[in-house]
Amino acid sequence: MGKLVSTMFVTLDGVHQAPGGPEEDPSGGFTHGGWSFTYGDEDFGRFVAEVFERAGAFLLGRRTYDIFASYWPKITDPGNPIASRLNALPKYVPSATLTDPAWSGTTVLTGDLAKEVTALKERTDGELQAHGSGALVRSLLDLGLVDTLHLVTFPVVLGSGRRFFQEGALPTKFRHTGGLITRAGVSVQSYDVAGRPEYGSYIAEQNQRPPRALPH
Repeated sequence: MGKLVSTMFVTLDGVHQAPGGPEEDPSGGFTHGGWSFTYGDEDFGRFVAEVFERAGAFLLGRRTYDIFASYWPKITDPGNPIASRLNALPKYVPSATLTDPAWSGTTVLTGDLAKEVTALKERTDGELQAHGSGALVRSLLDLGLVDTLHLVTFPVVLGSGRRFFQEGALPTKFRHTGGLITRAGVSVQSYDVAGRPEYGSYIAEQNQRPPRALPH
């Protein structure tokens, strides 16, 4: 079975809305679109290119799909590591309202999300990748379908906008598998989903320690 891999750009305060530009997604009165742009150095570009090289197909939320579909089909340079993959590989969009997608290679998923995505993972050669698509990825995490999360944290606080992890998220434990800090200060950390959190108590641990021997 293939892996479902999510790459999520977030600020220090957890906002994932509209990292790419002011007009990308101003919904809710969001005025900070484009907050990731100034951090796009060579280290960051290398990471993104390596991620897209591993793609076998893409799973995108409706809002992210609309944003991508308005931009990437216009980029026809075969040497562009993002556009060449997005335009050539299969794209899947769970949606009840998208009926006639114009972007070549797009399939709309209308059935049960868990069954549809499980089937996609089974038949995808390479990674099934979700980019952005915060609401979709949260649902997939709750369903236990995400295998790997690349959490890309930018050194900026916005104070408003849609957060990736929200109140009510399913408690989830992750295992750190690697990471880097770009020269611009972006933290790129990779995690595999590792089940549910484990709990303990420092106070209980302290009480269980044997008392120290008194000095003679």
